[in-house]
Amino acid sequence: MPAVKQHPEKAYVVTVDMGYGHQRAAHPLRHLAEGGIINANNYPGIPLRDKKKWEGGRKLYESISRLKYLPIVGDYLFRAMDYFQKIDPFYPKRDLSAPSWQLRQIYRLIGKGWGRDLIDKLNRNPLPLISSFFSPAYFAEEHKYKGEIYLICCDTDVSRAWAPLAPEKSRIKYLVPNKRVRERLKLYGVRPDKIFVTGFPLPPENIGGQSIAILKKTVMERIIHLDPNGRYRHKYRKTILQFLEEEYCAAKRCVARHPLTITFAVGGAGAQRDLGVTILESLRDKIMKGEVRLNLVAGVRNDVYRYYENAILRLKARKKQNGHVNIIYAENKNDYFSLFNKTLLTTDVLWTKPSELSFYAGLGLPIIMAPTVGSQEVFNRAWLESIGAGVPQGDPRYAHEWLFDWLESGWLAEAAMKGFLDAPHNGAYHIEEVVLRGNRSEIEDMHLL
Repeated sequence: MPAVKQHPEKAYVVTVDMGYGHQRAAHPLRHLAEGGIINANNYPGIPLRDKKKWEGGRKLYESISRLKYLPIVGDYLFRAMDYFQKIDPFYPKRDLSAPSWQLRQIYRLIGKGWGRDLIDKLNRNPLPLISSFFSPAYFAEEHKYKGEIYLICCDTDVSRAWAPLAPEKSRIKYLVPNKRVRERLKLYGVRPDKIFVTGFPLPPENIGGQSIAILKKTVMERIIHLDPNGRYRHKYRKTILQFLEEEYCAAKRCVARHPLTITFAVGGAGAQRDLGVTILESLRDKIMKGEVRLNLVAGVRNDVYRYYENAILRLKARKKQNGHVNIIYAENKNDYFSLFNKTLLTTDVLWTKPSELSFYAGLGLPIIMAPTVGSQEVFNRAWLESIGAGVPQGDPRYAHEWLFDWLESGWLAEAAMKGFLDAPHNGAYHIEEVVLRGNRSEIEDMHLL
């Protein structure tokens, strides 16, 4: 009898320590990660020459991201940097396979040995390699990695840098979040058989397995909080029963379990932290009355934590007995991601720029969109609006007015349900099926975009 092909039980999960997006995509796959998640720009034994190449780019991006909001010069500097990672209009459909200047520079450095040390180490025990950033995937291909190579795309559309120099010859397999990225990669010359539309990997602890038991429960409770007058639930009762099941919709459960909870998240560079304080100022009276709970996400940035702590003290906005203002902070990113995911279980509205967190609409979270930072976020914003799960913020100084008009109308409950229905939520499970079991596991046809 022919030998039965054995599939690996683990994979190398490789990411980069730049902002939050790429590491946030890797964190839900940590149970697959042989030896833990690997940061390609900061792993034990990384050669100094490689580390310097990574550090220069990371520091430049974070510095310019923070300077973006300075009058005149900040916006000019950011637009100049963003030009090199811009995404061209999708239409008219055309051949976009010609490599960009940025991509040629990456390959020039790889040709001089960038990334070889990491691949040589992994080649001692070649397993499937899953990268949430393009450079490590290119390292693997150019330095002759012996295992399969997979690349997770982290936005709703991607620049030319996400496809290799010679895409038609590449053996990299793509794990993409939506159907638009699949079509974009085809324009870049990537072969269709190398593309798997898995959805973005959302945290399994917020899903609850293939039965999505945790997700159904949190979405139903959230809709109750977001629909105080029952307008949405009355109009769309049959839809709620069909997709959330009667056990989650029982009348005895239809009571608010906590105050309306808003989570505001800044990016990894700490940009937009001022917006968090403006929101706090606007909602202060409702917070003090116990009508609103506000989570301010500082991530791993101690400076942002201190900034928020000082604002809370200045505004006297914390009541010790109810904890209705919380700062979400941890000293390392793994702990931060775990704490953030736990916070989302009791979050009703996520307020953030349309980063990789756009995909968290799949958790049934309505997203209030702060202004974009970077070309990819413009496309993320359009995607959120197209599925009806995200809405641009109003003037944050008057959030205490417009936010509650939206609440009374049932609009936010509708946005939550649209995200749950139309944004994929099983990405982590699809990726596991593709990588470890060799199945072509993809999102359902019901996901339109």
